Amino acid sequence: MKRSSSRPDWGYFIKEGLTGIKMHGLMSFAAVTVIAACLLIIAIFGLVAYNIGVLIDGLASQNEIAVFVDENLSREEAQALQQSLESVPNVESVTFVPKEEAFDIYLEMLGEDAYIMEDLREDNPLRDEYRIVMKDVALHDETVEALKEVVGIAAANSEKEISDKLMQMQRIVNAVSYTLVALLGAVSIFIISNTVRLAMFARREEISIMKMVGATDGFIRIPFIVEGMTLGLMAGLVAFFAQWGVYDYITEKLVESSGIFSTVAFSEIWSMLLPIMLASGIVIGILGSVLTIRKFLRV
Repeated sequence: MKRSSSRPDWGYFIKEGLTGIKMHGLMSFAAVTVIAACLLIIAIFGLVAYNIGVLIDGLASQNEIAVFVDENLSREEAQALQQSLESVPNVESVTFVPKEEAFDIYLEMLGEDAYIMEDLREDNPLRDEYRIVMKDVALHDETVEALKEVVGIAAANSEKEISDKLMQMQRIVNAVSYTLVALLGAVSIFIISNTVRLAMFARREEISIMKMVGATDGFIRIPFIVEGMTLGLMAGLVAFFAQWGVYDYITEKLVESSGIFSTVAFSEIWSMLLPIMLASGIVIGILGSVLTIRKFLRV
């Protein structure tokens, strides 16, 4: 039989796959719509998680540790500690703040009441200090303890609760994201499976004849896989453009106008999002087709 030769006829496979989509137009349309909706929801929450991650990274970079220099050290000795502090694991940056500058910052915080402390400028009670920014806020405790071990550092001060809240927020967002991906991915695979199963049921007699004349299992399966992959690809493309419109609307009308925080522009992430959406659609289509063929097609 010509079609069961060792050389795959991909033109035939693609034609048969597209024919299956056309034959069950309403079911194919419903499959693309539902899968696109699932991918859209996943993408929306994924971008929410992405923006929160960017926000957390920004907040984490501001979550500084203040370490205070031993008051018995001279200015030169205090400044010489910078290299030792930079060598501590998980330290992103080290900034030296002289006690005179720290005093000015404190007066600015007092605002109109700063004049009360102005008399203490000559007898500045503050110490030279360093502002430390961490690479990973999850290693907060270890970093603080390591900084305290540096000879010449008298004390360290940090907002531990900020680090804890940031980490808790990130864990919650990640957990919800993974759950949604699993649930909606399963729904999409189920939809593809039913679409392919309908196509196989409609062509059951043709499949039986093909088996009788010697068609291989792969020859019978591939058109259905092409059909599922095409439906998934179409759903991924639809979901991408829908996501584009939804994201722009949310960011421009709701988020940016509120002035609470800014979001990443879609123009900066579309090149990353498009292949992910298309690949997700293709994988869902292939998985749905393969699982259906193995379960319902006894070849």
